[in-house]
This record gives sequence, structure tokens and C-alpha cells, in this order.
Amino acid sequence: MGKEKNKQQYVTTILNRKARHEYFILDTMVAGIELKGSEVKSVRLGRTSLNESYATVHRGEVWLENMQISAYEHNHNEQLEPKRSRKLLLKRNEIQKLQLKLQQKGLTLIPLKAFFNNRGVLKIELGLAKGKKLHDKRESIKSRDTERQLHRLKQQY
Repeated sequence: MGKEKNKQQYVTTILNRKARHEYFILDTMVAGIELKGSEVKSVRLGRTSLNESYATVHRGEVWLENMQISAYEHNHNEQLEPKRSRKLLLKRNEIQKLQLKLQQKGLTLIPLKAFFNNRGVLKIELGLAKGKKLHDKRESIKSRDTERQLHRLKQQY
């Protein structure tokens, strides 16, 4: 009679689903993220959200704002704020290129997804984005619907 262990399901990627609907993605890049203590365990369990988060460049460093990482339930040592600012790890020349691009009107840095690489390190995919107007959003919804209908018709025949 073997004992069954309580295995927890790990999530490999966390997506920001609204990002591609709300913004035109002009360029993407991957950055590391600086986390404290039990935050990595919470991210592995999928207790995180990229919705409404964005990145800023401040004093030559890139910071991720408004990323929700819920507290790990078995951590009793330190209480971390769920939506605190987290430093993103990029090379100096990448940060300088980002600063130049962000000075253009209407561009912002949006996290598209968070994932664990082959070595088990958490990475954030950032997108240099420009906001969509209402009519652009309608066009993208319309094109997506027509693609679905075409795909369904192809499956029938």
C-alpha cells in the first residue's frame, strides 16, 4: 500500500492575453526578472498575473510594475507585497536602445508572457507596443472570426 504524495501542478507559461488585443507589438525581447524568496514557487504554481502590468526605464534600470504574484501559502518568514516593483535584468546596451525607442510618442513596454527556460530560470518576454484605436480592435476581431470560420469549413471537407 503505497502512499500517494500531494503533487502540485506546475505552470510553464503565464500569458498576458489582453496585450495583443490592446496593442500593436512592434518588437519583442526577453529579460530576466529579480524575485525574492518564495515568489518563484508562487509563479511555478501559476499564482501570478500579467494583466495591467507594464515596464518602465528609471535611472538606467528597467522595472516591471503591477505584476501580481500572490503570496506562497507555506511561507511564514516574510510577507511580500503582491504588486511590488520588480527589477528586470537586461544588458546596458539593450536598456539604452529601449530608452531611445520609448522616447517616441505612444510607445510602451508591455510584458507578453512569463516562462521558465531550459535551466529553470524565470524569463519575461517584453513587447515594445503602440496602443490600438477602437477601429483597429474591431478589425482584428473581424479577421480572427473569419479565420476561424475558414478553418471550420476546411475541417468539414
